[in-house]
Amino acid sequence: MKSVEGYLIGMDVGTTNVKAILVDNHGHQIAAASRRNTLLVPGPDMAEEDANEWWKNAREVFQELSAKAGPQIMEQVKGISVSSQTVTMLPVDKTGQPLRNALIWMDVRSSEEMHEISAAVGHDRFTEITGGQPDAGFLPNKILWFRRHEPQLFAKTYRIMQCSSYINYHLTGVFSMDVDQANRSQCMEIHTLNWSKEIGDAVGVCFDDLLPQVYLTTEVIGQVTAPASKETGLAAGTPVIAGCSDAAASVFATGLCRQGEAAESTGTSSLVFVASPLRGDMRLPVTTKPCAIPGVPYVFDAPISTSGAAVKWYLDSLGQREAELAAAQQSDPYTVMNELAASVPAGSNGVLFFPYLMGERAPLWNSHARGMFIGMSLSTQHEDFSRAVFEGTAFSLRHVMTEINRAGGHASSLRITGGGAKSPTWTRIKASMLRMPIYVLDEKSGDVPFGDILMAGHSVGLFPDIAAAVDEILKIKEIVEPSEEWARVYDQMYPYYISLYKDLDEDLRCYKDTVSDLGLHR
Repeated sequence: MKSVEGYLIGMDVGTTNVKAILVDNHGHQIAAASRRNTLLVPGPDMAEEDANEWWKNAREVFQELSAKAGPQIMEQVKGISVSSQTVTMLPVDKTGQPLRNALIWMDVRSSEEMHEISAAVGHDRFTEITGGQPDAGFLPNKILWFRRHEPQLFAKTYRIMQCSSYINYHLTGVFSMDVDQANRSQCMEIHTLNWSKEIGDAVGVCFDDLLPQVYLTTEVIGQVTAPASKETGLAAGTPVIAGCSDAAASVFATGLCRQGEAAESTGTSSLVFVASPLRGDMRLPVTTKPCAIPGVPYVFDAPISTSGAAVKWYLDSLGQREAELAAAQQSDPYTVMNELAASVPAGSNGVLFFPYLMGERAPLWNSHARGMFIGMSLSTQHEDFSRAVFEGTAFSLRHVMTEINRAGGHASSLRITGGGAKSPTWTRIKASMLRMPIYVLDEKSGDVPFGDILMAGHSVGLFPDIAAAVDEILKIKEIVEPSEEWARVYDQMYPYYISLYKDLDEDLRCYKDTVSDLGLHR
């Protein structure tokens, strides 16, 4: 399967952490390290991060890998691939210095600009160009907001960078963007892979001048420079791969390499994928992207904004009982929440939770959706809410999978990974909600940096056959079957989950504007 020996480094710059692993060509982990990022929320619908902190964290992670592995191994690293959260707007000057904090994917302050761009281009034409639905989180809207609200900084901008391309710039001195993130930005014409002049005109910029050169995901963009080597402990001259989004790296990491398979990676958000032989119907609210995995021409790609984030929000805001029980049991609140949810029958005794705490991407694609509990009564207990949060995020997953099915994608099983895979109750709820078995991957499998490892290994020749590497390295820890009893309950509740939101959609849109006008946002 492998033509050369050596080591690889995969790094993911996520919303919460910068984390990386160093492995040998058999997939054995030699070292791992991580550092936490700081999420900044300066106002309503705003979410920012400091790119200088990204590089500081990345530098420290590389240093830790180097210290753990030793110089002899570091000299044998054949390639580095960095993935990241997306879509990000980071303006930098000609020296690569950030001009402001990055507007990350969660930032939806530019909803007004989104509607303006969509109207100028035409909704159907916009979808035809980009292959996706307009949403405030994407790059054209953020750039227009930046040009309009911070013109002095915009005038100093040399390039708009993505999170991973900023790390790659520090490593190589090369301004770049990988084709995967370029394709996801909604600035690119998906059929030609050129920056879109039509959308650029609507924004009032020339994307060819403002956005970096685009590279294939497995293309070597440069080598670690001598100054970067001194800062990081990496060997000078080590090849750096263009990389990809965390979503694409997750596709690799979950081992999704056969048509008819689906995968979900659950962290702060959920990334849902279904392998497909054909591009789906682009008029529907799920998108398909070209896939670099042999045998999988396309992959349906549907991001859900706040799945793990909804669980964390619940525990942070309403989880006092979980915290108290965890302290008494010398456990952790997540484990206690799992146990409390397991004690409640399917349907959470009538409580429905809508996990739209930061609007929603797939399949709603709007920034005005809001989180809701519906169906409480005087007999509602605390544990009903615990289970409802798990079920609400699973209803959202079912909604996505239903739309993927309508668009032409089909799956008979779901591979899951990430923090959400550690909850047996949540996993069984998902299996029952979808009426399909769930394959829980082992701790190594599905971790986003491991997807970067597979991509880098394929690029430099360590893994010439990705499917063979997946079969050898990635392992299934457990298969969770649906509960027929739970599935019957969810089948009856799901139509109400859909119709209740549809009935409230326009009111929520107006309500969000009113709350904003009243200054009631926190």
